[in-house]
Amino acid sequence: MSFKANLQLSLFDSFHFPSDRKKRMLENSWAKAFSDHIFLNIDEYIFAPLFSEHTSSRPNAPINVIIGALILKEFTGLTDDEIVESMEFDFRFQYALHTISFEEQPISDRTFSRFKSRCAAYELLTGTDLIHECIIKLSKYIAEYMNLDGSIKRMDSMMIESNIRCMGRLELLYTCLANLVNAIYEDGVLNLPEKFNHYHDSNNRNKVVYHDKETSAKDKLQTVIDDASDLIKLCEKYYADNKDYQLLLRAIGEQTKPDPADDSKRVQKDKNDSMDSSVLQNPSDPEATFRSKAGKNHRGYAANIIETVDENGSVISDYQYDVNTHSDSKFIKEYLEEAPVQEDTIALIADGAYDSEEARKLAADKNIGLITTGLSGKTPNEILGDFTFTEDGTSVITCPNGYTPKSNNYICQNGNIKISFEREQCENCPHKDKCNPDIKTRTACKFVSKKSSEYIHRLRERHEDETYQLVGCIRNEVETVPSIMRSKYNVDKMPVRGKLRTKQFFGFKIGALNFVKLFRYTKGKGIEKCISLR
Repeated sequence: MSFKANLQLSLFDSFHFPSDRKKRMLENSWAKAFSDHIFLNIDEYIFAPLFSEHTSSRPNAPINVIIGALILKEFTGLTDDEIVESMEFDFRFQYALHTISFEEQPISDRTFSRFKSRCAAYELLTGTDLIHECIIKLSKYIAEYMNLDGSIKRMDSMMIESNIRCMGRLELLYTCLANLVNAIYEDGVLNLPEKFNHYHDSNNRNKVVYHDKETSAKDKLQTVIDDASDLIKLCEKYYADNKDYQLLLRAIGEQTKPDPADDSKRVQKDKNDSMDSSVLQNPSDPEATFRSKAGKNHRGYAANIIETVDENGSVISDYQYDVNTHSDSKFIKEYLEEAPVQEDTIALIADGAYDSEEARKLAADKNIGLITTGLSGKTPNEILGDFTFTEDGTSVITCPNGYTPKSNNYICQNGNIKISFEREQCENCPHKDKCNPDIKTRTACKFVSKKSSEYIHRLRERHEDETYQLVGCIRNEVETVPSIMRSKYNVDKMPVRGKLRTKQFFGFKIGALNFVKLFRYTKGKGIEKCISLR
């Protein structure tokens, strides 16, 4: 299939023939805004590498129609089949996508899935996310149309649930074992022993996991572990490259350990055995990871959202997507490393989870002012802000009462400094109760650090500076984006699994949300008044 840009638009697509009433309705609808501002600015040439260079082969479906339809799909909340039907029978979709003159719409029920598969394969091969690139280019156009000056950006992250069920250890191992057994039965390469026959029965899992009350959970789990270990040995020669075999091998390795009494057997891990957040959560989505945040357990992925804002409105100018164990500090570090050096200083507002010395330095190198509205971690004793330190932070010059320490011992492992004074100096000090030194027979000791002192200074600056109160108000509004993405765009219920596939859906949802912001701007309406097809 060769690449062909959809540049030639029919005169009929300018829509001269409908009645005045239809024209007025279209002028006020989302279709007009989408046609003028989104469809015409979709860069088709980004996707040229997905197709053959040989022009003699069959041309591709119009890329701008595919991208536009996928954004409208998220905007309207329709399914793939419903958007195809809407393009055939709904005048607004044809007008928005410039397909009025087509005898038949250039989209079939397989067009979207094939296009996404090509994009996923290209990203796996090259590491380039073409959908992300396209959505960000559209975001840049929307920001320019809305006259956003780009001097203020705000950042926030959100957890995205994978569309999988939470499994216990027994159900997880049983499911992985049953999947491999079913694959072997379908191939017919091996004749399995009779004891594996019941794993081929789709109704047997619930019986073993939930309904069998006579056998203890420990015994049921050990039986599955023993069967899985035997099956792995039987299949190693023929199924080493099989996905189900690899998942079972992974699950056994993560959930069990060698039996101390018999090295040939494996037993379940106990509470004292370490298991990290990357362990398999469900074989339906091997990439999903586990994370506990704000008292809630999450299985899936995380997205980081960068929003450009000023008095004219806001637009999501960039986004990042990864497994949910990817921390906010990693997100901002990667964002700043990729960001170009800014000609004019940009303010990047985020919460305390993004704050670090490394992030502030990276931001400064790119002419970006990183402003965090809250400082994460335990607040140290406020009196530490009154100690003065040497520039390298390895010694204390004076204490809050002006005394010079008798000795300074710097601990390089944690950055703390053990300082000591004469006993009388600390006993008679007016700051004794706040400082709380360890008073010994002849001396008084205390542990301090320049990092903690700087932390206290930043807190004081923020309490005294009225600008930080305004900054806090600006940043707080970005927290509405995760709420909208969940309630309106159902990011926690995406009909696909895996990081690449879910990231594609997330990108089009970002495109739909930005279109809503654009449409709201063109109509001068609040988001609650924005016309929607939901």
